[in-house]
Amino acid sequence: MLLRSCRVIPRETHRIFISRSISSRKFGMAPPILSLAIPSETGRVLSIQSHTVQGYVGNKSAVFPLQLLGYDVDPVNSVQFSNHTGYPTFKGQVLNGQQLWELMEGLQANDLLYYTHLLTGYIGSVSFLNTVLEVVKKLRSINPKLTYVCDPVLGDEGKLYVPPELVEVYREKVVPVASMLTPNQFEAEQLTGFRIVSEHDGREACNKLHAAGPAKVVITSINIDGHLLLIGSHEKEKGQSPDQFKIVIPKIPAYFTGTGDLMTALLLGWSNKHPDDLAKAAELAVSSLQAVLQRTLDDYKTAGYDPQSSSLEIRLIQSQDDIRHPQIKFEAENYS
Repeated sequence: MLLRSCRVIPRETHRIFISRSISSRKFGMAPPILSLAIPSETGRVLSIQSHTVQGYVGNKSAVFPLQLLGYDVDPVNSVQFSNHTGYPTFKGQVLNGQQLWELMEGLQANDLLYYTHLLTGYIGSVSFLNTVLEVVKKLRSINPKLTYVCDPVLGDEGKLYVPPELVEVYREKVVPVASMLTPNQFEAEQLTGFRIVSEHDGREACNKLHAAGPAKVVITSINIDGHLLLIGSHEKEKGQSPDQFKIVIPKIPAYFTGTGDLMTALLLGWSNKHPDDLAKAAELAVSSLQAVLQRTLDDYKTAGYDPQSSSLEIRLIQSQDDIRHPQIKFEAENYS
């Protein structure tokens, strides 16, 4: 039995293995990370979000599009579930704050903790969110120009998805250190304590968020009198009136998962390529997202499935061209 379990290593392979081992000991270092050694026109993103084995939410919805747009992306999975929680059941693991910090320590020990961007999405506990704040501090001590893009996932349509105590942590600690914030209407209301019932209210909510910290704010969906809008705001100089705009978004008669995660990733990707033109970045992001959603809807109908019967998994892989080279079909209208 022992002889059967033995594995004979070919002589040539053995020589290569010994050569590599001696080489590693001799130089005592790993090869350079090319995304660090060679300057990039895009950047290196650390993305801390949820992950599902099947389907596209969290990092599964954000990493691939950013890679298509030319970014090196290192994902940290705050949770790893079999599927998203809209299914009848799910199983998996949840990363805690200590485990997140251990990953950061491992990266720092190998001089790998330089990032141009940090992206965060759903976070389910105060302890994990407080560790994320420590990560922001650590990353900015290494790269003071770090751009932190925060999707403050709190809830939607009047309902919280997270423990209520997270709202205060976001409001008091996270918003002040964010570079860009991408809340929906309900989340913007939670963060500002300001009710949004008109376009003017949406713009005022952006102003309140600017005063708290971020230079760029995009309220990704506002439902006003049955119309769906995106309102964006860029405060180019602290204390100056921001450039504000809106994009009218068509309503698609279906519910999709992962759309907020995808939208924030696209806003990060395009706003970095157009740093002084947030409206242009939003046009590209919205046009990409709408193309993905329309393809998803069409494919479910082709499969004979009623798209209004449950939430739909977005067709991300099939929409690569719409992510790389979106046709702008939804234009921004600047507020005077």
